[in-house]
Amino acid sequence: MTRDASSGPGGSLVHPVLAGVVGSVTGFASSFALVLAGAHAVGATSSQASSGLLVLCVVQGTLAIVLSLTTRLPISIAWSTPGSAVLITAGALTHDFGVAVAAFLVAGVLIAITGAWPWLARMMTRIPAPIASAMLAGILLPICISPVEAAVQLPLLALPPMVVWLVLSRFAPRWAVPAAVAVTAVAVIVAAGPDWARSATLAPGLELVAPVFDPLVVISLAVPLYLVTMAGQNIAGFTVLRTYGYEPVPARAILTSSGLASAAIAPFGAQTINLSALSAAIMVGDPHTPRDRRWISTVTAGSCYILLGLGAGVAGALVTASPPILIESVAGLALLGALITAITGALADPDGRVVAIGTFVTVASGIVVAGLGSAFWGLVVGGILWLVLRTGRRTETAS
Repeated sequence: MTRDASSGPGGSLVHPVLAGVVGSVTGFASSFALVLAGAHAVGATSSQASSGLLVLCVVQGTLAIVLSLTTRLPISIAWSTPGSAVLITAGALTHDFGVAVAAFLVAGVLIAITGAWPWLARMMTRIPAPIASAMLAGILLPICISPVEAAVQLPLLALPPMVVWLVLSRFAPRWAVPAAVAVTAVAVIVAAGPDWARSATLAPGLELVAPVFDPLVVISLAVPLYLVTMAGQNIAGFTVLRTYGYEPVPARAILTSSGLASAAIAPFGAQTINLSALSAAIMVGDPHTPRDRRWISTVTAGSCYILLGLGAGVAGALVTASPPILIESVAGLALLGALITAITGALADPDGRVVAIGTFVTVASGIVVAGLGSAFWGLVVGGILWLVLRTGRRTETAS
């Protein structure tokens, strides 16, 4: 049997290991502030938010390692970035973190059910693109406006990260957001002075939060969290794997395991985990590694996430010491690409643009009616518009 050159000692593992390190570091640095800001927006204390970040890193890293080793596929697991965006815009619904934890738990159960019930999985993939994309765009818009607001309110702190982000977006796009986060951290430390960490616990720790089941608020949070996680992360993640020729994708195993894991870690303040879509391409599409060995990249990334979780306390202290608008500003820079993708997808079909705009403006409005938030009502409005404007149109056109 011919020995695969990639299996030799020396530099055989350099490329997949490096891809895994880059993927995990950029994924963490690009959005950990968003995770913490989302937790704070729905009432988490600094220690609760740090506990959630620690558990997220450890569990998603462990699950990525287990799935990649058992399937020999590059399966990358991450937290739900659009789900964190849902939380940031949900501050008007609740400031009781126990209610948010209940929503995390319910969303995880829904994802697990989707994996176990093929009919529900098929229904999820058939949500009209104008509605799904417009809902995500409406959630992201208020966050992506934050850099503009921060530049006006705190120009000395907000403008340097933006300049760094702009320059690196031109010359090294992969590092633009992590560098902006680093510059923001320096600005926060300088502005807060030497006492920035005095009120925070820098050592990683766990804190249990009892779920509080307020039906209306849980529905307002759990359903949008489930939908954007499925549409914006899981389905997109499956597409990335299939694009690079990984068939068949063990979708049921991924959805069931990530959903159950999400439900299990919710009481520790952790948000939903899912198949990675935003950073997975760094590892799944690594051109320097043979396709059948790219699973090494995701195993490496999972190991790095476990180590990065040890810095959750420091990350939480920085976010606590920072003005909230500054953290949202960095999150807005990180989500600009996702906003562009969502808007493009929402408006791609000319016949669905009225549906998309109706959904978008409803979600972006931030309204709360009968205890239910704007993301829920955006789905309702989008569904009504779709039924009225699109149902039967294909039949009429064919006639």
